[in-house]
Amino acid sequence: MESKTTSSHKSAEPENSVLYIVGTPIGNLNDISPRALNILKNVSLIACEDTRHTKKIMNKFDFKNNIVSFNKHNSLKKIPKFIDDLCLGKSIALVSDAGMPSICDPGEDLVKSVRSKGLNTICIPGPCAAITALVSSGLPSSRFTFEGFLPKKNSERKKILIEISKSDKTTILFESPQRLKKSLNDLKVYCGGEREIVVSRELTKRFEESIGNNIDEALSFFECKEVIGEITIVVKGIKAKKSSDIFNKIEIKKELYELTKAGLSLSEASKYLAKRNNIKKSIIYNLY
Repeated sequence: MESKTTSSHKSAEPENSVLYIVGTPIGNLNDISPRALNILKNVSLIACEDTRHTKKIMNKFDFKNNIVSFNKHNSLKKIPKFIDDLCLGKSIALVSDAGMPSICDPGEDLVKSVRSKGLNTICIPGPCAAITALVSSGLPSSRFTFEGFLPKKNSERKKILIEISKSDKTTILFESPQRLKKSLNDLKVYCGGEREIVVSRELTKRFEESIGNNIDEALSFFECKEVIGEITIVVKGIKAKKSSDIFNKIEIKKELYELTKAGLSLSEASKYLAKRNNIKKSIIYNLY
């Protein structure tokens, strides 16, 4: 079935058979947009990550609607039902606990499934913790990478940490309060304690704070504290190497070994280092 495009401003919202991807506040409920409120009040149902969070918005702005739990534990069962509802002409609002849906949550799978059926999706933009933390950090924002949560599996985690340590782009990470100190220690091991970093906590809320000029300062701040709230980490990239820089065989060989040990194939690691250092892949491959 051919995908359609809807110009939502041409008719009253919400429209029938449309999945609305609705951005909600990341802390301060007053950050919600009038358009988002209109959608939440008038759609057939709201698919939410945690009904308790959505009820806070409904109570704050004094409205009721049908809310359905939609999370990683039940997404496989719920997606076909939502598709059926849309085909019957219902409108659905997709929301996460905070910020934009489909970022590090099962909303991504729902949106993909809806579009694959030729049904319409419309995004209602709203707050985003990653961008809020980035623009508040003072670190370079013209080129950046969003990595979400660091993997728990050691080999995958090491691979990402190596990439962060070598990247010339700013990196944005999400982290839980329980894992923050471990992640900061890991970043110190791979990036060094002097690497510029800003840890943002409780963004837009009453006790919002941004900590650290570098990793050592952030570690010192959180060392004896109980960490609470949503965490976003912004890490400055390294200074980009010029193509005229001297080819350091010893350093490249060391990096090649680290990447293959982290789980990349020799070919994948060689390709990555070749692109980053502006060197032929075959030259790096033969260093192993």
